[in-house]
Amino acid sequence: MGNRVKGRVKKKSIKAASHSSMGSKRKLSRMGKKRKAGKAGLEATFIGRSACVKRLQITLKDFRRLCILKGIYPREPRGRTPGNKKGQVYYHIKDVRAIAHEPILEKFREFRAFMKKVRKAAGRNEKDEASRKEKYAPTYTLHHLVRERYPRFGDALNDLDDALTLVYLFAALPSEKRIKTTVTQKAKRLAASWGAYCATSSSVTKSFVSVKGVYFEANILGSTIRWIVPHSFTQNVPPDVDYRVMLTFFEFYETLLGFVLFKLYSDMGVRYPLPITSADQSGFSSLLAANLHVLSREVRSAKGSVSSAVREAVENNEAESATNEGEVDEADTKEKKDLEKKEAKARAKKSRDLIKSVDVALNRIADDSDDDNEEDSDADDDGEEGEGSADLGAPLKAALESITMEEQNTGSGTEIASTMTDEATKRRRLFAGLTFFISREVPRGYLELICLSYGGKVGWEGEDSPISVKDASITHHIVDRPKLPSSYNGLPSSREYVQPQWILDCANFHFLLPCARYGIGTELPPHLSPWVNDEEEGYKPAYAEEVEKMKNGEVLEDMDEVSDENDEKEDISPTEYKKEEEEDDDDEEGEEEEDEDEEEEKKRSKKRKNAEVRITNVMHFFVFFSLMKIYIYIVRRQNQYKPI
Repeated sequence: MGNRVKGRVKKKSIKAASHSSMGSKRKLSRMGKKRKAGKAGLEATFIGRSACVKRLQITLKDFRRLCILKGIYPREPRGRTPGNKKGQVYYHIKDVRAIAHEPILEKFREFRAFMKKVRKAAGRNEKDEASRKEKYAPTYTLHHLVRERYPRFGDALNDLDDALTLVYLFAALPSEKRIKTTVTQKAKRLAASWGAYCATSSSVTKSFVSVKGVYFEANILGSTIRWIVPHSFTQNVPPDVDYRVMLTFFEFYETLLGFVLFKLYSDMGVRYPLPITSADQSGFSSLLAANLHVLSREVRSAKGSVSSAVREAVENNEAESATNEGEVDEADTKEKKDLEKKEAKARAKKSRDLIKSVDVALNRIADDSDDDNEEDSDADDDGEEGEGSADLGAPLKAALESITMEEQNTGSGTEIASTMTDEATKRRRLFAGLTFFISREVPRGYLELICLSYGGKVGWEGEDSPISVKDASITHHIVDRPKLPSSYNGLPSSREYVQPQWILDCANFHFLLPCARYGIGTELPPHLSPWVNDEEEGYKPAYAEEVEKMKNGEVLEDMDEVSDENDEKEDISPTEYKKEEEEDDDDEEGEEEEDEDEEEEKKRSKKRKNAEVRITNVMHFFVFFSLMKIYIYIVRRQNQYKPI
């Protein structure tokens, strides 16, 4: 019975609360165990930065670097703040646990212990020992972080905007204080490699010059990438910027761009990084020109190596079959040679027939244009013109099909052209056949990239320029001066002198604009942004409407009419001009007195005739221009198919 006394009430357990009538076991089973503060809820899910540093046992500098490399950012808790501490930075507990298992964290700790040893040796004045230990400094790579953050190649392409902007920024900065020369050189190499790929694959779609710099947009494998290139001025490094954070971002973006460029170059059949020697760098004034030169050389060598490897494999197989079966019959080789000669003769004959058909089509265009100017268009004539246009389209279609078949059979297109999309090939045809020469006062970097990506050839003032100033093949001379210097008087007169904005506007509108608006010393038209949607904004600039009319062939005729009127006004004396104006006014008053129905019918008939004349002129112009290009192309190709 113990100390229990009969007749007394049993005492309650000490563990139970004084105000509760239930025991401790019953209370625990019903209400659960009482939790400590900070072990559940928002207080346990989100922790502050100081708590993260204390838990990981690292410095604040290393914690910031790990967060940047891992892609971990502070999070804002929903609802109330943990512990009612407003204005504090919080991190999720899962992100902190991911950092705790990061292999780079162990490297940081090893490096911290290593630096203690170096400082200890330096404090003892053992300089030889300290320099010896520097060779054994622990190193690390970020390859696993790139694969972890970007499991697919498309994810890496979509996240290249900030990477390219930062790389181009470091390439433009001077080497001062925390920014070392090695960092700027790496940035310049990466920017040059990226520019060489965009120029070779014709990936640049839009460009715009602003106060911040030159905006670019490229379409690579269906992903839209946009970045900014700073202006080529002397950059002043502000002292209130934390360059340690920027250098940490650059460290990761360098590895990311290396992965992306390796994949893009390998798709072209070129190894990355490009084998640029000191001779290549010394032979060109810019890294972009050197990269373009080496890339074109590597593409040609890669194509040649592939074809030679295939040829060697075929020859080895033929040799093995010959050794197994015996000697190869000479009759088979003669038959092959005869077949090759017949094919060459057939190709030459086909090219001659195409030239004849193109000549006939060109003569027919000239005859049709004369007839249209002399006679009015009737319903019967419209039917005949339709038949004529169908006849004109037949040789054009045949010539185009022959060119495409020849390129496929001969393999004249490079490895890059085979991987280019239809939009890229259209962009590459914009400046095809044009040669640009950039004057020394014009920044060459972004203009060279745009001209090459749209199929043009570029030269500049310098010894490393592939095109001389006096070259007769130059079609456009880019000058940014109020007047042309007297030294340009001895240059060929066949070239056009334009301002740099002409190249950007032509690339954005995908149309060769007239050079008169962009001449030297003239007031330039507005530089419109290609990213503004006029339909959403509800306003379309006047110059955009003018360019659309140029594309449709309307503005050119209006300009011709205005010029003809001005010429007529110059020939007529002032008194005669006044008399003609008075006569025109009398005629207009007489026409106003006529019936409204007759006026409407006349206006409609005039509009129809003008529209038909414009359509026929535009069709004849484009057909004539395309047939001329095909004619020149076939004449050049004809020498390749002469019979042996």
